[in-house]
Amino acid sequence: MGRKNKLGRFSDLMSYPNVYENFDTHNPHLIGQNNEPVELKGEWAKKHFGNTHPITLELACGRGEYTVALAKRYPERNFIGVDIKGARIWKGATYALEENLKNVAFLRTRIEFIEKFFASGEISNMWITFPDPFPRKSKANRRLTGDMFLEKYKAFLPIGGRIHLKTDADTLYEFTLEVLGSRSDYKSVTDSSDIYAGDLPHPDLDIQTYYEGRHLEAGKKIKYVQIERIN
Repeated sequence: MGRKNKLGRFSDLMSYPNVYENFDTHNPHLIGQNNEPVELKGEWAKKHFGNTHPITLELACGRGEYTVALAKRYPERNFIGVDIKGARIWKGATYALEENLKNVAFLRTRIEFIEKFFASGEISNMWITFPDPFPRKSKANRRLTGDMFLEKYKAFLPIGGRIHLKTDADTLYEFTLEVLGSRSDYKSVTDSSDIYAGDLPHPDLDIQTYYEGRHLEAGKKIKYVQIERIN
């Protein structure tokens, strides 16, 4: 994508009513439409969505395909996609506006600081779809199912809340199960090393992203872990 095209998309995002941004980790306030500051922590459902419906968070949402597809499937729920790449978020945010999907929002920020933007119990469940697996062992602490991130999620994911990991990476899949085996606050509810080998272990796994299509074409197996916070 050319620089001019990217700049145009960034300009669009600043005018969108369904996109919020934060790049100052010392100040958790968000910037919304037309560069207006807004405080949404603890009030996403009321202030943005205008309802009291439960919220699902998608981390590393990329183009927002899962966020948007889930929102269309479950109009009685709210969905927020999170990613740092504005040019990617633009696709999902634009589509949501074109389709008049009122139950979709996007947050452009670094996931390392995700706990700053949501209050205790505010998120009912999460999806992590094809995140960077950080295959090098030296970068294992950046994997989104690692100990550091699981601690952060406890700031807003209630007991009983679920995390759904969908990945093509053996390293991330095996790492996630190993981490869960060492913790007493989360457990693996179900896992699969090949979701298409039989019946889907979760009905929403039928949603396929652009990257999943490429992985399948390359002969890769898609893996899944469903995680529950238990204390």
